[in-house]
Amino acid sequence: MKKRSSYVVAFIISVIWLAVNYYIYYPAINVQNQVFWEWLTFHSFVVTLVFIFCGIIGRSKKGHLIDSTKENVKFFVKGKGKFQLLLLFIMPIFCVLVTVFGNLAGAPIFNAKKYASLLKVETRDFAEDIPESENVDNIALMDTNSARIFGDRKIGSLSDVVSQFEVENAYTQINIDNKPMKVANLKYADFFKYLSNKDEGIPGYVTVNPVDSTAKYVKLDKGMKYVPSGYFNDQIMRHVQMNYPTKIFDGCYFEVMDDGTPCYICPVLHARVGLFGGMDVKGAVICDPVSGDMKYYDVADIPKWVDRVYDGELLTLKYNWHGVYSNGYWNSIVGQKGCVQTTDDYGYKTIEDDVWIYTGVTSVTGDASNIGFVMINQRTSEARYYSISGAEEFSAMASAEGEVQEKNYSASFPSLINVDGTPTYIMVMVDNGGLVKMYAMVNVEQYNLVATGESQSEVFAKYRKLLKSEGVGKKKAADPEQEEDVVAEESFIVKDIQYVTMNGETYVYIKDDKGNAYKQQFAEDESIILISVGDLIKVTFEGADGEIKQIIDIEKK
Repeated sequence: MKKRSSYVVAFIISVIWLAVNYYIYYPAINVQNQVFWEWLTFHSFVVTLVFIFCGIIGRSKKGHLIDSTKENVKFFVKGKGKFQLLLLFIMPIFCVLVTVFGNLAGAPIFNAKKYASLLKVETRDFAEDIPESENVDNIALMDTNSARIFGDRKIGSLSDVVSQFEVENAYTQINIDNKPMKVANLKYADFFKYLSNKDEGIPGYVTVNPVDSTAKYVKLDKGMKYVPSGYFNDQIMRHVQMNYPTKIFDGCYFEVMDDGTPCYICPVLHARVGLFGGMDVKGAVICDPVSGDMKYYDVADIPKWVDRVYDGELLTLKYNWHGVYSNGYWNSIVGQKGCVQTTDDYGYKTIEDDVWIYTGVTSVTGDASNIGFVMINQRTSEARYYSISGAEEFSAMASAEGEVQEKNYSASFPSLINVDGTPTYIMVMVDNGGLVKMYAMVNVEQYNLVATGESQSEVFAKYRKLLKSEGVGKKKAADPEQEEDVVAEESFIVKDIQYVTMNGETYVYIKDDKGNAYKQQFAEDESIILISVGDLIKVTFEGADGEIKQIIDIEKK
């Protein structure tokens, strides 16, 4: 091999190596993408070694490669090749320096105020923003693990689907017709199932209602070709990145429009502090997984039907920057005056057709209480803070689990609601199989006040009765008639009384002379055993006409 031709070969090998690796990993070609610089650093070293090796080969005499290796190494290190060697090492050294100094330029120690200003937080009034709840139909009480169970069971019942496809693990919390919904598309079960079905694509997706715990499979007229489980050019992230090679993407999230049309939302990031620091959303690419068509939108122009632009982890990180660095970097290390952070998890709530994350805010010292709550919009990153002190979420979850410890249920991450003007946690209790078995409500300020029930109406009634007995949260309705619709009183003669056992619990059912029915769990008030047919009683209850009313309080006249 001649000396010149050896470098031509080295160049060809390097080009092929870089092209193959770029296709496999497809990093965004952007100076603000630290992953790109790390990728370039590694591969520039590889290319350097390729040129050195090919140079040694080119200078070696035929049949004497081993004998002349030392002589060729001396040529590159001490001889005329020293300058060539220096040129080869310039690129990897440059990449390392960019990575090091780029991180220093964006370090919080030099930019604390910039990090703190990345999120604007507005302090709001809890009672004004969060209306009083009579039931929960706009909060995703079910966690993702439970949603997976329901989704898998639904697909498992479809013989024509289950043999070829599975449900993606990543469920997206979205809003459909102003109601919370968890959605996930199907995925190819393995590579060979992909080869068998890639022409038709993924046939549908699964929706799970996190409020009433129902799952539904939606079959599409035309299958989705570009999905996370696809291979080669059918892999959704590779497809999007190759069309926008310079944009830094924060994944692709599956969504469904109100009309059932599937799409992928791919947020685009940029650094707002230094070269790599303060990564934030600048826009998003919306991709049609069926046709592969896509379009980029700046963050201010993203359509309102889109629910997830900002990832929940990014939003909590931005709030933590705001809470920790508002008084400077050194204050976050020494003294920590006014430093706050979010708790370790978050939930979802729909407000005005948008999905918001909510989480507690606590001091950085890590005590077991919250000083407030924050809600952040996943489409716009609008942040609202509510100053409400009380137990943090995990303490409330433990309190609810302790209430039914004999059942060994686990509590989901709670939501914050307004019950009779009182901040209250509500959560679902699931068994070891992940199925929703009960509801629990815990008072935020006094987390020893706990109520549980097998339905929302039951747990609301028990909780209101508990608040009444403790003198907490007196209801003040502006419209007296509206209050009567929520909680009412009635005196009547008992026409019939029955005791019914369901799932190990005894319930008392009482009928009046008008045919109305009232119920209460016997364990809630055992004095009800003293009531007989023909007695005159006064009942405080909750419920609408035509349904069985939940007893809050009962008094024998």
